[in-house]
Amino acid sequence: MEARMTSPAILLPDAYKAIGALNKAISATSVPESTLELVHLRASQINGCAGCVVFGIDQAKQRGETDDRLHSVAVWRESPLFTDAERAALALTEAATRIADRPDAVTDEIWLEAVKHFGEEELAAILLMIGMTNLFNRLNVPTRQPAVKSW
Repeated sequence: MEARMTSPAILLPDAYKAIGALNKAISATSVPESTLELVHLRASQINGCAGCVVFGIDQAKQRGETDDRLHSVAVWRESPLFTDAERAALALTEAATRIADRPDAVTDEIWLEAVKHFGEEELAAILLMIGMTNLFNRLNVPTRQPAVKSW
């Protein structure tokens, strides 16, 4: 697939800098990088963003993530490979990514499970990762950004 245009996030240098600063702030928290990578991958799978799925898998593998866990993200509920905290983050990711699917997308049950595992700063980082991933998905899908391992 050929891109329709240069990625808007790259085309506008100030936007690229802002996204870089946001990513740095997210990474500076105590949320494990592996959890953030799982969040990114699951949101990208839901949104059908091939570029972000391939990039996310590549980044996760560079950070030591296993193929078994990466292959199981789409079926995390049925997989024994994830911790309770990772499951809470993945449930929050799905609910926050699919906010248009139901009126109360992030139910109290989902939220309270996340609160059991993460403090406010960590929840902020996870929510920002979900939001940033959804931003990239919504830029990459309509502009048909190709699936590449790193940008």
